[in-house]
Amino acid sequence: MTARAADRARYDRATAHLDAPLAIVDLEAFDANADDLVRRAGGKPIRVASKSVRCRALLERVLAREGFAGIMSFTLAESLWLARAGFDDVLLAYPSADRAAFAELAGDPKLAAAVTVMVDDVAQLDLIDASRGDGREVVRVCLELDTSLRLLGGRVRVGARRSPLHSPAEVAETARAVARRPGFEVVGIMAYEGHVAGVGDAVAGRPLRSRAIRLMQAAARRELAVRRAEVVRAVRAVVPGLEFVNGGGTGSVQHTAAEDAVTEIAAGSGLYVPRLFDNYTSFRGRPAALFAQPVVRRPGVGVVTVLGGGYPASGAAGLDRSPVPYLPEGLRYDPQEQAGEVQTPLLGSPADDLLIGDKVWFRHAKAGELCERFDALHLVEGDAVTATVPTYRGEGRTFL
Repeated sequence: MTARAADRARYDRATAHLDAPLAIVDLEAFDANADDLVRRAGGKPIRVASKSVRCRALLERVLAREGFAGIMSFTLAESLWLARAGFDDVLLAYPSADRAAFAELAGDPKLAAAVTVMVDDVAQLDLIDASRGDGREVVRVCLELDTSLRLLGGRVRVGARRSPLHSPAEVAETARAVARRPGFEVVGIMAYEGHVAGVGDAVAGRPLRSRAIRLMQAAARRELAVRRAEVVRAVRAVVPGLEFVNGGGTGSVQHTAAEDAVTEIAAGSGLYVPRLFDNYTSFRGRPAALFAQPVVRRPGVGVVTVLGGGYPASGAAGLDRSPVPYLPEGLRYDPQEQAGEVQTPLLGSPADDLLIGDKVWFRHAKAGELCERFDALHLVEGDAVTATVPTYRGEGRTFL
């Protein structure tokens, strides 16, 4: 029996009393992935990206482990919710225009002490000030650095379009603007190198493309390491008490951690290890989060149909954003239908061994987005479900 076949047998036994559709997290794999992230971080603390987890119980579990500290959130409303729940170090990774939430933040000392907001434009400060109402708490600010690699005099850009702050002078000037403004305090810098941390460098069946990605990423790491250090020096000249410099992501943990200027690493997807993180040469994780769909039809030889399963991930539309049938091994989509909202045909010889009501296990393309489809995660240890915990959705929280 292969390791994957053994996992299927465990998951089927653990959930035999549960009807699909359902989602699980294998805690042994989750904890092993957490340990590997800590190893790769080389002693620097890891701030957990909540959008990759979207389950309070699992955020609490990983933050209880040595090597993890703080949360990187994805909306301001989520940040306030987590802070009220007892998480005392929440960095909002994206700018917000949530005026009501800014009023709450500026009016509550506990929230203002626990939550740091992201800024890359003084117009965002204007919006916060206009939202304060009677709130006069100091708002903690993190400045985001654009990490994109610019080539040929800026005519070629590699990397996500995020912050407009690219040079040390631009970041330092924004730090001065914040420092001059009453009611704000610069406490950190964030720089997410998504073109390194979020792009696999070993694309199956594409050796030339994989080689090109590795060359690009090596150049990007070299350029960013020098520029990030210069940015930190420039900002510390304005804000000597800077508390943290956050960088990285699951795919670049060990590279970013090696930079002296970086004080903490961000990661989250590496806990669940969705399918988009299979294509890296720098690490190999264990799939920890899966979902099961029930077989509801047997249209013919070598074909079964499962209920639902069309859960595409965000990003540029393509087959790599679809879930993949994972267990039993050997199933594939019908190319004319792919994954459907209500039904999904699956082809392959393993289909002939599946009965009506059997489970087919899938892996989602991106980590926490799976939790937008399920109210609960069943936590598996060995061949038993030892707990069932709500996702954000299960707690009535759909922030985006």
